[in-house]
Amino acid sequence: MPVDTRRTQLLELVRAHGFASLPDLAQQLEVSESTIRRDLEYLEETGSAKRTHGGVFYTGAEPKLPHFEEGQPAEWEKKKRIAQAAVQLIQEEETLLLDGGSTTYEVARLLVGRRLQIVTNSLPVANLFASDANSDLVFVGGYVYPRTGVTLGPYANEMISSLSVRRTILSVSGITRRGFFNNNLLLVESERAMMSAAEQVIVVADSTKFGHQSLARLCGLRDVQTIVVDDGLSPEWQDQLQKAEVSVVLAE
Repeated sequence: MPVDTRRTQLLELVRAHGFASLPDLAQQLEVSESTIRRDLEYLEETGSAKRTHGGVFYTGAEPKLPHFEEGQPAEWEKKKRIAQAAVQLIQEEETLLLDGGSTTYEVARLLVGRRLQIVTNSLPVANLFASDANSDLVFVGGYVYPRTGVTLGPYANEMISSLSVRRTILSVSGITRRGFFNNNLLLVESERAMMSAAEQVIVVADSTKFGHQSLARLCGLRDVQTIVVDDGLSPEWQDQLQKAEVSVVLAE
């Protein structure tokens, strides 16, 4: 495994757990503890990790974008659980199209190192896979929206419309009986193109998004095949989604 790829996977393992022991890291990456120590020295120099007796702490940060910083404090633990459930739906060698939502970013983190073809319009997501030798990365071009770090507009939509993927994974900012919503008109246009390019559309959203709408309606409930949500979702909403023939995956 190339050094850069190994260090990327090492950092993601540490970040996912907050703290990890040297033996566990060596076992998961299938390298010696001395190799792990050298890699951790590098990560410590970059400010991403802090070594301690028997292990290492994560000291890095989420992407420095308003979209991530505003959404992180209250619901990030739910997003992580949702991501862990969502990646169980993904098989090796699949082609995935990922948008730039904060929950989608958590899904992407857990997919690093797997044999996949990743298509994304998100700079933070693309950065995760840029040095991953196991995956192929296709980045969608277009106007970069600085608030979220995603590409939008006619160039992005034209490129997306020429693609075919197994699954599209989307984040949304609101869900009502009328359907799914996001807070940017250009983003919704790009996400509709993403939906059209996929055999299956998966929405990842925490339970606080239900019962609220945003500026732009993305689609109806029936236009999404699967939703992955935390177990705080009410029984009434679970029933509503089942009536709309949406498969519900609860992340416990």
